[in-house]
Amino acid sequence: MGRTDGFIKEVDRWSAHNYHPLPVVIERGEGCWVWDVDGNRYLDMLSAYSAVNQGHRHPRILAALKEQADRLTLTSRAFHNDQMGPFLHQLCELLGYARALPMNTGAEAVETAIKAVRKWGYTVKNVPAGAAEIVVCEENFHGRTTTIVGFSSEHQYRHGFGPFTPGFKMIPYGDIAALRGAINENTVGFLVEPIQGEGGVIVPPAGYLKAAAELCGAANVMLMVDEIQTGLGRTGQMLCAEWDGVRPDIIMLGKALGGGVYPVSAVLADREIMDVFTPGDHGSTFGGNPLGAAVGRAALQVIVDERLPERAAELGAWFMEELRAIDSPHVAEVRGKGLMIGVVIKEASGTARPFCESLKERGILAKETHQQVVRFAPPLVITREILQEALESIREVLLIPAAQPS
Repeated sequence: MGRTDGFIKEVDRWSAHNYHPLPVVIERGEGCWVWDVDGNRYLDMLSAYSAVNQGHRHPRILAALKEQADRLTLTSRAFHNDQMGPFLHQLCELLGYARALPMNTGAEAVETAIKAVRKWGYTVKNVPAGAAEIVVCEENFHGRTTTIVGFSSEHQYRHGFGPFTPGFKMIPYGDIAALRGAINENTVGFLVEPIQGEGGVIVPPAGYLKAAAELCGAANVMLMVDEIQTGLGRTGQMLCAEWDGVRPDIIMLGKALGGGVYPVSAVLADREIMDVFTPGDHGSTFGGNPLGAAVGRAALQVIVDERLPERAAELGAWFMEELRAIDSPHVAEVRGKGLMIGVVIKEASGTARPFCESLKERGILAKETHQQVVRFAPPLVITREILQEALESIREVLLIPAAQPS
């Protein structure tokens, strides 16, 4: 295995064993391509779980990073800096919200949104103290904090980490009747992904988010949409919620907001929600730091200038049809939106992992999710020509006669 084996052994020796990556050690990336330590080139079809929508090492984002690093990297929020204001101004104007609260990771954004809607519930909606409820969905993935895993339906995410935070009510995803039945006078929010990425690229019924928004509006409940994976162009719109014509009350962003080079996240909402925060209520040493803000500004500008949502919509629709046309005996379904696509492997053909391993051997890096789904989510800068070439290898793997690819 050349140098690869040594690096993997070192990780196995010194790292906690909380991941099961494919056996490839990447040392360089550019655009939609990465190279391993042995010089092999691969097509990245995961984009660091949609954190690299703009492609690896986009020159404009790197230039912003380097220029800002030469000036100032961190002040904490004890002082102002000259990058955070322009970043939040740009972000709010682009997405149409009055205020934004910057954090670092997606999980931090979700925690921030939970705190915001709970305090709004107590101070504005007048829910009795300690009684606020947030409705969540089965098979959700909103992060890994103890609060968040506490309202997961995945046994492994919860096992050994309790006791958990109360105040969450779980319903089936995509079920409007269940949402209607779950809402009561103490409900302050409905937290939902417009497409469940980690859940297996689960696309809800058409109009689901619109119906949810109408229910929430009628009941004075905040619609909280987690766009950390689906947002910023991934599904063919700037926000996936736009497919249903919905403007959520509060949205969470992360991943691609940092352009693949720096962790940046944010929560966006209007003043009714954001003004519940007062100094000392919430914070982050690194949230809104000048380096992250400068990177975020460049990351957003690349998405707009290069029309990445439009590219994702066009290429994604074509690519999904091409995948369906393979008519593999191993595939139960191809689903998704834009360039967020899941190929569901039939249980009779085994799990998705061997298919991902076979793709790796052919120079394509994809990753399984929820055992049975191969996820294809390349950087949005990818071209039709590159995808067309990749389809030849994908077709080979999906048409292998054996139950498990070799």
